[in-house]
Parts: sequence; structure tokens; C-alpha cells
Amino acid sequence: MKMRLFALALTLFATGCNYRPTPDPMLSAYDKQQMAKVEKFDVDLDYQRYMVDDPTGQPPGTIVVDTKGKHLYYVMPGHKAMRYGVATGSEAFGWKGVASIGGMQEWPRWIPPADMIERWPHLKPVVDAGGLPGGADNPLGARALYLFQGGKDTLYRIHGTNEEDKIGQSVSSGCIRMRNVDVIDLYARAKVGGKVIVQ
Repeated sequence: MKMRLFALALTLFATGCNYRPTPDPMLSAYDKQQMAKVEKFDVDLDYQRYMVDDPTGQPPGTIVVDTKGKHLYYVMPGHKAMRYGVATGSEAFGWKGVASIGGMQEWPRWIPPADMIERWPHLKPVVDAGGLPGGADNPLGARALYLFQGGKDTLYRIHGTNEEDKIGQSVSSGCIRMRNVDVIDLYARAKVGGKVIVQ
């Protein structure tokens, strides 16, 4: 672990980047209760949450997802950005484009979309039951930001996960997954109507 920290520090020094770890957000009692049920995983240092110099050039309040680098940036005033590690869509199911946040929910209910049911028919009972209630067993995790284009739901989300070991990989069906603690942090910063660029 010490060698990994040293290697990251050396890399950051060599590139001249300004990285600053940030404290975890405040958690409700329910957040703590549900997150305690999710298996903990030490995410690689590159995918942890940092305040960085803004590399996007976008206005404050914009979310930019770098699908290749597996990072999400929330642009802040003063040419800074909060950078989070993410898991993105696999090559067959990746989504890119410009959207806006059409809605936001805490511990959202999950209803698998029709194309997912076609691939995995065993999920049909979840749909028939009206979806899976929010909680530790729900793949949307602690928070979800719903991505809209032209006033219509794209069915893609930025959301938490109960599989934090997948952060930094291309594994989802197109959504952008974050550690639960990170999506809670992003949720507290983002606003409905905010611009989202997935590239």
C-alpha cells in the first residue's frame, strides 16, 4: 500500500497536477445502515475522489464523463473540478452524448429496461413486481441522476453501485456507476437541469 501511495504521489508530482483528497460527505442514518451491507472494496488510488485542476473547460455545474479514462468530473468555480472514479458501459452498450439531469433520487427503485430483459429474461419478475426497492441489494446504489435529452428520459443514469470492485472498468449496460459515497457527494453538488457530457 505504501508503494502505491508513493507511486501515485510521484506521478502527480511529475505531471504537475494539483490533486487534493476531500472528506467524505455527511451520511444519513439510513445511508450508513444500507452502505454497511454492501461489500467494501479498496478502489485503486486513481479512482478515488479528488479535487483537481479542471481539465474540461466547461462552466461550473457541468458534469463531464471521460469514458476512456473512467473518470467523472463535476466542474466547480475557480477552475477546479471534483474528480471521481467510475465504471462505464461495456463497448457494446456504451452511451455517449450531451444530456441534462432530468431527475435525482435517493436509494432509487430499479426497473430493468426492456432491452435488458431481452438479454437477461430472468429479470422479468423484477419488472412484474414493479421494480426492486431501493437498498443495499439494488444495483442503482445510494443515488441516481437521470439523464434526459430533449425532455425525454434516455434510460441512462449516473448512479451508485453494490459492486464497487468494478470501478475503473467497462462493465455496465451503458450507465455510469460510482462508489456509493461518491455518488452521494455528487448528488449533493449537482442540480436538476445541469448539463452532462459523456465522451
